[in-house]
Amino acid sequence: MPIQRLNHAVLYVRDCDRSLAFYRDNLGFRAVAHTPGRTAFLQAEGSTNDHDLGLFTVGANAGPTTAGRGAVGLYHLAWEVDTLAELQRIHDQLVSVGSLVGASDHGTTKALYAHDPDGIEFEVSWLVPAALLTPEVKEFSGAEPLDLTAEIARYGAETRGGVGVSV
Repeated sequence: MPIQRLNHAVLYVRDCDRSLAFYRDNLGFRAVAHTPGRTAFLQAEGSTNDHDLGLFTVGANAGPTTAGRGAVGLYHLAWEVDTLAELQRIHDQLVSVGSLVGASDHGTTKALYAHDPDGIEFEVSWLVPAALLTPEVKEFSGAEPLDLTAEIARYGAETRGGVGVSV
């Protein structure tokens, strides 16, 4: 039987308590298990997984991540939201804490990029529903700056996204 989906990711972080607070307060994850100072297991609000994100403390002296900067490693994790209104809310929250580092329109996806407290990059995206994919959107194969206001005007703030099945 083939792989169905990603069940969870685990990150080594300098301080799992600080990272737990970041993912909880900014992305809405909730702790399902937590050993203060050592580990935290988090679940996304709409998830049916036991946990979606594990955090393991490696200490304040840990070096910075080098993934994507001359070393092999995971570049980023990506999570989906169901509406552009939610993407806008997360955008505003990430800006308010100084974590947002980019926003891209990939045609079929509208994406935000941010760093957590340890500099680990993550993406939050909304997928264009299959019924709204025009030939122009399907054929686009690049990245442009995201104009979230224009995308909300185009698709509607409350339109449910493709949730992993936009093509």
